[in-house]
Amino acid sequence: MSSKVLTQFLQANLQDLKDKGLYNEIDPLESANGPVITIDGRELINLSSNNYLGLATDPRLKEAAIEAIQTYGVGAGAVRTINGTLKLHVELEETLARFKNTEAAIAYQSGFNCNMAAISAVMDKNDAILSDELNHASIIDGCRLSKAKIIRFNHSDMDDLRQKAKEATQSGLYNKVMVITDGVFSMDGDIANLPEIVKIAEEFDLITYVDDAHGSGVLGNGAGTVKHFGLSDKVDFQIGTLSKAIGVVGGYVAGKRELIDWLKVRSRPFLFSTALTPGDVAAAKKAIEILMDSSELQQKLWDNANYLKKGLKQLGFDIGDSETPITPCIIGNEVQTQQFSKRLNEEGVYAKAIVFPTVPRGTGRVRNMPTAAHTKEMLDRVLEIYGKVGKEMGII
Repeated sequence: MSSKVLTQFLQANLQDLKDKGLYNEIDPLESANGPVITIDGRELINLSSNNYLGLATDPRLKEAAIEAIQTYGVGAGAVRTINGTLKLHVELEETLARFKNTEAAIAYQSGFNCNMAAISAVMDKNDAILSDELNHASIIDGCRLSKAKIIRFNHSDMDDLRQKAKEATQSGLYNKVMVITDGVFSMDGDIANLPEIVKIAEEFDLITYVDDAHGSGVLGNGAGTVKHFGLSDKVDFQIGTLSKAIGVVGGYVAGKRELIDWLKVRSRPFLFSTALTPGDVAAAKKAIEILMDSSELQQKLWDNANYLKKGLKQLGFDIGDSETPITPCIIGNEVQTQQFSKRLNEEGVYAKAIVFPTVPRGTGRVRNMPTAAHTKEMLDRVLEIYGKVGKEMGII
């Protein structure tokens, strides 16, 4: 018999989330996660995928994955440090290092794992971490795991960062101080002020750590935010994902060879979790090679993003201050945001509502993720539906 206390806790709290418009319904896809998806037999224009460049369904990646599976099987069979490191893993990491313009790189099973692995492998209870208040949940969890003192600074506020860096480094309380930021902030689409962060880090001898999950494949000719600002030799930790623009699954840390060597012997997800599968590794490597050879997909992504932003703004929607393809339509009220998303769905657009705790209360939004795979005709239809539903609900 299950615990009565647990049953009461779950029922009461699930109902509370539903009443407040904070309960997230999961919609299984009956198709590939492309520009158009099928849910419950209905085709919808998809604006909720992180598949920025359309590579998740690219025939070249499929072919690479199939070939790797035929050669190596479907699983790596062990953790990397025993005998789960295939020749493919080494080739992927060498390719990533070239892509990021660093000495070396290490691949993990997810971007989330990277932050759990890398922060706690270097920082401990005798250290401090300066963390942007809007950093991703995986950074927050990685910081907590390290047991370092977490000092939050106001979002992209360089005066606040400088003041807190000065206090932390001059207090004599900490052996090391690290500054951590997302490269691109996933809910608003703004870019971190990396040139100023690096300047402050050099002034106070801070370790620099940039999680570039939403910048990889999008900025810096695909190599990310650090490359975009020409700072590849100035940032200690470059974190990236293979699950978004790269179109597959996994994550990586790029940096100096000594750092990567240390992570291979001290980061727990590398030591205690089975390695990335052969098919995923081969597909990710192929995606990186495509990005290194051509900027065509990035150009298409930006063209589509700018087209959608302009159209939504002209309709009268609040799209915030995004500097990247991430395009929020900020509604505010959580229940109204959920209703807006539901009406879009009924009209043929899949754009999920993002509400608390993912974003602060009262800032509910529908987050649109245009990709290189969308056509102008699809985006025109999206704008038509947004205009119809926005007027109907009194949002515009």
